Amino acid sequence: MADWQDLTMPEFEALRRQSRTVILPLGSLEEHGPHLPLGTDTLHALEVARRVALRRPVVVAPPVFYGMCRSTREHPGTVSISGDTFRALLRDAGREFYRQGLRHIIFISGHAGGTHISAIVEAAESLLAELPEVRVAVVNLLELLREVLAGQPGLVKTRGDAHAGEVETAVMLAAYPHLVQGTAPEEWPAFPKYVLVRDKRRYWPGGVWGNPAAATAAQGEAILEAEIERLLRIISTLEELECP
Repeated sequence: MADWQDLTMPEFEALRRQSRTVILPLGSLEEHGPHLPLGTDTLHALEVARRVALRRPVVVAPPVFYGMCRSTREHPGTVSISGDTFRALLRDAGREFYRQGLRHIIFISGHAGGTHISAIVEAAESLLAELPEVRVAVVNLLELLREVLAGQPGLVKTRGDAHAGEVETAVMLAAYPHLVQGTAPEEWPAFPKYVLVRDKRRYWPGGVWGNPAAATAAQGEAILEAEIERLLRIISTLEELECP
């Protein structure tokens, strides 16, 4: 495993000679129902990155636990930063990765909020325009999961499961079982369509989107394995891509 913060300077130099690829796990500090930790999204991305690093030489950068949360901002424990701050952080991190000789940057996010993902893409496009040899990939784990389910439709039982439900509970049971506090009732948000509301907890009191009770640790392992396989393919594509 190659967590950047754990490496010595000579170890980093040796790893850089093997690989110019860095994975930056992104997520959020956000409510995940009454049973999952606030860092679930980030821990999910970090787990995938670390398991990938066991299979091929890549650098895993220290994760970013802060992201952009809109629907959950009124729930206890959620911390959301501004889009300007988030984009600036990613751009600066990307520039420093590049200065350290890393040319293939993968932003992998366990948090899939629309504004959050858009900010990552915008920052990645800025790096692409600014740094001549850089190659960048933005990986949304929810989108990756949709690809998994297209090939394994029976893997997840809850249709439309999205947040602190079956999938995320299963992943946490597999990777961080000591952080899972039982389960939670099935719940679905009831936000009015098209209309933005101030009192978001009124429409989504428990903060669960799906059915956590359906989750198992074995299912979580299968989900993680499928995500890892797809990320390995993305890395191969990125490293083989020709720069203009």
